[in-house]
Amino acid sequence: MATLLLVFIYIFYIGLGLPDSLLGAAWPAIYAQWDLPVSLASVLSVIISLGTVLASLLSARLIHKLGTPLVTALSTALAAVGLLGYSLAPNFLFLCLASVPLGIGAGSIDTALNNYVALHYNAMQMSFLHCFYGVGVSVSPYVLSLALGETMDWRKGYRIIFLFQTIIALLSFVTLPLWKKATQERKEEETPPRVVPLREIARNQKAWAVCGVFAGISALESTCTVWGGTFLNESVGFAADEAAARVTLYFLGLTVGRFFSGLLNLKLSPWKIIAAGQGIILAAIVLLFVPDHPQTAVAGLFLIGLGNGPIFPNMTHLTPTLFGKDASQAMIGIQMALSYTSILLTPVLFGVLANFFGTNILPLFLLCMFLFMTLCIFRLLHLRRQQPQSS
Repeated sequence: MATLLLVFIYIFYIGLGLPDSLLGAAWPAIYAQWDLPVSLASVLSVIISLGTVLASLLSARLIHKLGTPLVTALSTALAAVGLLGYSLAPNFLFLCLASVPLGIGAGSIDTALNNYVALHYNAMQMSFLHCFYGVGVSVSPYVLSLALGETMDWRKGYRIIFLFQTIIALLSFVTLPLWKKATQERKEEETPPRVVPLREIARNQKAWAVCGVFAGISALESTCTVWGGTFLNESVGFAADEAAARVTLYFLGLTVGRFFSGLLNLKLSPWKIIAAGQGIILAAIVLLFVPDHPQTAVAGLFLIGLGNGPIFPNMTHLTPTLFGKDASQAMIGIQMALSYTSILLTPVLFGVLANFFGTNILPLFLLCMFLFMTLCIFRLLHLRRQQPQSS
């Protein structure tokens, strides 16, 4: 029963990924159609991220009151509502309103499913969980590119993804009894979550280092997600529909990286996989600096996804080990909140810089985010060596 439940959890995580990559792929067509400043994509990104940060911070209380199964179902349904709003939007203000349920829907389900899998499954299964997120974020821009290629109708792309999301939402409600059966079947003793005061977390140097790592991971991911298509369109020279199709390779890299991470977890520790991912990201950013080679830029985005993809699930799976099972729900909630804060701020920062210097500064920006993440990982490893008893 636990295995069957895991299959459905993977499907629900596809639903988490479906909306996340649509805005970046659709934005070149949206701002051109409505004659908007390119930087307004950051406004939508901020609204979505604010909702997600709020939901992540409140997730421990919501999950305690409603339970992981119901939080998962309600969150998936909220995301479907947001996608429907985008598909019907007559103007930019309507997009802003539709962004609210998208953000709230993402926050709680992310925290709930990450902690559930971290506690009850192994590192391989955690990587596969995030691999299915990669499936979701890969499907969306591809579907959108088909819609743009036919009629430049980005709303049609959103309508199709809305239908996918609705099916997943219905499935999440139908399978609610399965969670209870899996809990009854599981022999292991449940560790009751502990309410961890923020002041306690603030005094923990490892918590600061871990949150820095998650902020860096999310900075790389959100910048490529929101601005990757625009970078390929404006700086590399692809048409809007071609850029939407090629940025799919970034999400494909994310998915492939997490899939192979799951296989490698059978032989390698999460720390070794994280180190390998860092090396791939650095090589990818070097490729993005190569001028006048469009396919090299596409390859660079693919490799950033390939390298960055495994780091998030492996860091998440380490949370109960680093902080204890009783504190993992609270810590994962904080990690998700910091991740989404990074997702909120980073595209905005890049949008401001792009207005002054153009989107061709993307490689330099990504390099800075990568160096920040790497410094936080070194700091965490140093603290872990100093406190081996809690690692």
